Amino acid sequence: MPGMRDRVVRCGSAGKMFSLTGWKVGWVTGSAAAIDAIAKAHQFLTFTTPPGLQLGVAHGLGNEIDFTLNLTRDLQRNRDLLADGLSRLGFDVLPSEGTYFLTAGISALSNEPDRAFCERLVREAGVAAIPLSAFFSGGKPDRFVRFAFCKRRAVIEDALSRLQSYFAK
Repeated sequence: MPGMRDRVVRCGSAGKMFSLTGWKVGWVTGSAAAIDAIAKAHQFLTFTTPPGLQLGVAHGLGNEIDFTLNLTRDLQRNRDLLADGLSRLGFDVLPSEGTYFLTAGISALSNEPDRAFCERLVREAGVAAIPLSAFFSGGKPDRFVRFAFCKRRAVIEDALSRLQSYFAK
């Protein structure tokens, strides 16, 4: 789109890219004007930098890009497996790109609020989901839950099997 190059910034995260949750190393790219404004704000937000982690990320970006490309493919396969399985069970799965999570509507499966639904799934099916209402101050929306797919494939398969058995009752 015309002019977007000057108005958009791209944020990257080593924690996400290399599956190193907790590594708070990232980067921002964009126009000089945008980066100048971000740098001014950033100086008041960050009080320490992890130079060892920065060196590790630089090495990974320069020498280990196949790891992150394979990770992306694995996560996409996990996402698709989970999305298909949840859809077959009656969840209303929303599209998901650029995250480790699937958001799914529960209205076809339950009349209860998302938190109660999630607590019941843990207790009775042995599968954990996160109520989406936990991310909103007013407790709404409360008809959606979130599932993580950044797991081993066997864990996702087991969770789907447990859910299948549970909802078949």
